[in-house]
Amino acid sequence: MKIVCAWMYTIGKYGFPPSVEGMLKAIKDMGEMGFQFIELEAVGYENLDQVVQAKEKIKETIEKEELRVSNFAILLPDIISMDEKKRENAFENFERGVETARFFESPYVWIDSYLPPLKVKKGFLATDKLVYGQDFKVVIPEGFLWQRFWNSFVQAVIRCNEIAKKNDIGLLIEPRVGEVISNSDAMLRLIDCVKDKNFGVILDVAHQHAQKELIPLSIQKLGDHLKYVHVADNDGRDNRHLEPGKGTVDWEEMFRLFKHQQFDGFFAIDLEKLPNLRKKFVGVKLFLESYAAKYSI
Repeated sequence: MKIVCAWMYTIGKYGFPPSVEGMLKAIKDMGEMGFQFIELEAVGYENLDQVVQAKEKIKETIEKEELRVSNFAILLPDIISMDEKKRENAFENFERGVETARFFESPYVWIDSYLPPLKVKKGFLATDKLVYGQDFKVVIPEGFLWQRFWNSFVQAVIRCNEIAKKNDIGLLIEPRVGEVISNSDAMLRLIDCVKDKNFGVILDVAHQHAQKELIPLSIQKLGDHLKYVHVADNDGRDNRHLEPGKGTVDWEEMFRLFKHQQFDGFFAIDLEKLPNLRKKFVGVKLFLESYAAKYSI
């Protein structure tokens, strides 16, 4: 089993988004915790600039800790903007991010599907502030047409995939609560539109459990399109990211399905900011190792 320390550890310990100094400290922590794989992330243009400018120092730290990058998130909401100027600027920066991912030798980059251009009445966007379990409300603005937006969104994802593919990197999206792609069936619809094996899925267990998805069925629905798993638990009602056993996810049946489908992708521990966060990440690593041994994954 390829177990990953997700970037949520860095955010939980060193802020959102973390400074370069925080990133380097987090990478050292990840090595000390015994991980072999780690995620990296850039949220917004300023944070992306920081990562690009510090890429040699970041890579040097990764190599010193004998770690490998499994995935690099490039989170630029303007990618799906209906404003052409904003969208083109986002694509230029996304390409810089993909080239940086190639420098880090990451096999994947991932993007969120983001919120459509709606007015937020209550709550926070995930790219502005990470708040799990929040009450989120929106207003549909005058002139918004779903089909027009969907067509533009699909073309944006296709273009991101082309950029990633040109750099020999896979593109992933994770369905998330409240976003354009919020469940497995929406993801399958997008896959049918993109029509490229370079494009795949992150199954975020906590997000999909909060969406009332039947996770074992999601695993079977997504099939070979599933490349990556974010591991966290919740009660199926509130969108929290807790350690396994603190919620109601059926991990036993999940891992039976992973074994049955011969899943050989990454399992990234993706806990929200919690007390004793380092200890909890190590505990979930041991939890995953026990299932790896049980099911020979």
